[in-house]
Amino acid sequence: MPTIGPACDRKFVKKWAEEADLKKWAALGIVAVLAVTLTLGSVVVLVGATISISRMTNPALRALATVAELLTGMLWLVGTVYIVTHLAVLIFGEAKSSAD
Repeated sequence: MPTIGPACDRKFVKKWAEEADLKKWAALGIVAVLAVTLTLGSVVVLVGATISISRMTNPALRALATVAELLTGMLWLVGTVYIVTHLAVLIFGEAKSSAD
């Protein structure tokens, strides 16, 4: 038995599907810009930290600052990769139904 209404029109369903695909690609673009922004931001901060560390005169403090910079840099860059990968999976991942 056919259902009556605009939601059952094939043109409406096709238009909705195209808009949903466009939203996914727009979200992907936003995630890509976010990834580039986070990566470049962390690199700028790390370069600034490297410059300030190279000006230190105390060797023990310089070594401690270098280790802290390495750990912080790894944390930022790995965190950026994690955030972007997580967002990409949320956008393009298949939704699992509870019936499985």
